Amino acid sequence: MSETREPLNVELPTTYDPASAENKWYEHWISSGYFQAGRRPDAPKYTIVIPPPNVTGMLHIGHALDFTLQDILVRFKRMQGYDALWLPGTDHAGIATQTKVEQKLREEGQTRYDLGREAFLEKVWEWKDHYAGTIRDQWSKIGLSLDYSRERFTLDEGLSQAVREVFVRLYEKGLIYRGKRIINWDPAARTALSDIEVEYKEVNGHLYHLRYPLADGSGHLTVATTRPETMLGDTAVAVHPEDDRYKHLIGKMLLLPIVNREIPIIADEYVDKEFGSGAVKITPAHDPNDFEVGTRHELPQITVMDEGGRMNENAGPYQGMDRADCRKAIVKDLQDQGVCVRIEDHVHQVGHSERSGAIVEPYLSTQWFVAMKPLAEQAIHSQKSGQGVNFVPDRFEKIYLHWIENVRDWCISRQLWWGHRIPAWYCQDCGETHVAREDLSVCPKCGSGSLKRDEDVLDTWFSSALWPFSTLGWPEQTEDLKKYYPTDVLVTGYDIIYFWVARMIFTALEFTEQIPFKDVLIHGLVRDAEGRKMSKSLGNGVDPLDVIRQYGADAMRFMISTGSTPGQDLRFRFEKVEQARNFANKIWNASRFALMNLEGFRFENIDLNGHLSTADRWILHRFNETARDITRLMENYEFGETGRLLYNFIWDDLCDWYIEFAKLTLYGNDADAKRSTQSVLAYVLDRTLRLLHPFMPFLSEEIWQHLPHEPGDTITLASWPTENARFEAADAVKEMELLMEAIRAVRNVRAEVNVSPGKKD
Repeated sequence: MSETREPLNVELPTTYDPASAENKWYEHWISSGYFQAGRRPDAPKYTIVIPPPNVTGMLHIGHALDFTLQDILVRFKRMQGYDALWLPGTDHAGIATQTKVEQKLREEGQTRYDLGREAFLEKVWEWKDHYAGTIRDQWSKIGLSLDYSRERFTLDEGLSQAVREVFVRLYEKGLIYRGKRIINWDPAARTALSDIEVEYKEVNGHLYHLRYPLADGSGHLTVATTRPETMLGDTAVAVHPEDDRYKHLIGKMLLLPIVNREIPIIADEYVDKEFGSGAVKITPAHDPNDFEVGTRHELPQITVMDEGGRMNENAGPYQGMDRADCRKAIVKDLQDQGVCVRIEDHVHQVGHSERSGAIVEPYLSTQWFVAMKPLAEQAIHSQKSGQGVNFVPDRFEKIYLHWIENVRDWCISRQLWWGHRIPAWYCQDCGETHVAREDLSVCPKCGSGSLKRDEDVLDTWFSSALWPFSTLGWPEQTEDLKKYYPTDVLVTGYDIIYFWVARMIFTALEFTEQIPFKDVLIHGLVRDAEGRKMSKSLGNGVDPLDVIRQYGADAMRFMISTGSTPGQDLRFRFEKVEQARNFANKIWNASRFALMNLEGFRFENIDLNGHLSTADRWILHRFNETARDITRLMENYEFGETGRLLYNFIWDDLCDWYIEFAKLTLYGNDADAKRSTQSVLAYVLDRTLRLLHPFMPFLSEEIWQHLPHEPGDTITLASWPTENARFEAADAVKEMELLMEAIRAVRNVRAEVNVSPGKKD
């Protein structure tokens, strides 16, 4: 920290130039190390780990909202005297990044198979390096106070070690297993998908009513399906055990049309006897619910498609057809045979791959899974015993609990090349599977060198689930882990509570025996002015860098951070950004006026003990109230209300009222009164800029550097204003309210008789 210093330059330029201020001050903050944790080793800690953006491309306006809210909190806590760590990083985003690189290769007439695994991965690392640099540049443009010395990537060596450790430990406890189950399958990318990578879209389809004849020729059962091509994999028809219409048929055999295979009629409570005909075809290899029914009844599992979505050898005459072509062909054949008796229009939700756009196939496949129930039990107990995470708003706790109480086993393997490769080896001689922390060259059981490593990689969310503690050095007991974990708050959108937030809590409780963060602040999505979700197809997306170039980073930050309440979506309106820019200009002009009347005035000259006017005492009182209320609101994550208070205090109380009253003294002949008003003006403006700093860091730093202030090189490390009892002045408030009311009344009268505001008589 420097000693008492002169202001850099008493007079501010006529207009504020955001671009030059932003570049200048960000470079200064970074080069000075102001954002690095550990500067205050004895101070209480405050930790946020950034939700790592995917290295798939540029950041969007939703990222800008998420990161700005975190930056506001970190700057606030840093000014309160905390040793604040905001740890940055990016996510390798397995399928998303691989899809982007493969798309680029296709444009060049190549596939990943042409390159081979190693050469392809080199291409993906090049992509990652480029976009990680782009993201870092965007962070700087937004003004994020990140500790870049601790930046992490989900494929870093240290994080890879953590991923292996978790995999091995869960496997040794029997909580990771390899098995054959129904998963989401992307036939275009040829990989399993996580639930979050499946987008459900409303599709105009059909409901096909099919008559399956009884094998003894005594009649038929009618079933309805939206996917007639899967009937080739039917291994039963199910009815409800208490459905009187079908009780006499349970145990009898049906003849499956086209392939003429006999299948049983079974009874299962899964069937809704009130829906449709009350009889349901069971296809265990192509439907998750049918898989469960089939498992209960030990039914065969017949897969009728290959990994590319083409009909396989079990599809009889349709072998080799694409699944869509097969549907058309089989419907025609069933109609010709009198089996398809009715086709109805039917609107239903169909899963599509978020990455490739292909219709997702529920597919029976051998994959790696995490048994979630035991992990969920820990999380449920923690939450219900009052030791869990605090959700803001608290309504999201119910959503979280509902999901973990009904959690299913998690498919964690992906048929990709980009990601953490599964640490499993299969012995070609003795047939054993070995999971290990280190690479294996010989079989631990039989000593054979014929080991084949699993080709698959782990779901991106597996490594992301470890983010709060793996980034701090776990499984090593590092100094950072001891000091900064658990973290204090996670800021994220409501759309990934299940897929990321819940999994971080599971893994943290299992491996650190602590919740990973005290609070989860949930924000909504950024939508366009009409309330629509932003998308490429609608062309309504907003590039935060475009907004910054036009209006400045501070205007964008203020608008998006104060424009909604926790948990609610935000409508992005450019007129609101323009209002925020006008607010910044108002602050700039007020500060110019103040500085022109503070020429030669130094920090040591500030004296609030002398005779203060009613207006002086009133503004100190109002500032006191504002600082107290803003601190409370910030602690409660009420950024919208904080913005409203800041705006009203600065625009109305400080600029429109106090500065106007101050002119009387500043332009008068009473030197002592002038000195008192200068003291109050310098003090209040300095403290107001501190309250504003987390929201508008560049503007506040630029002005603050020109002001007389206590020793310190930067507003980012200046102390946060606290309530001061000596500024309480209820009598001055009453006097000012009467005076302001009188002035308003005079202004109203003048307006009614069309007297211009500047006319003196």
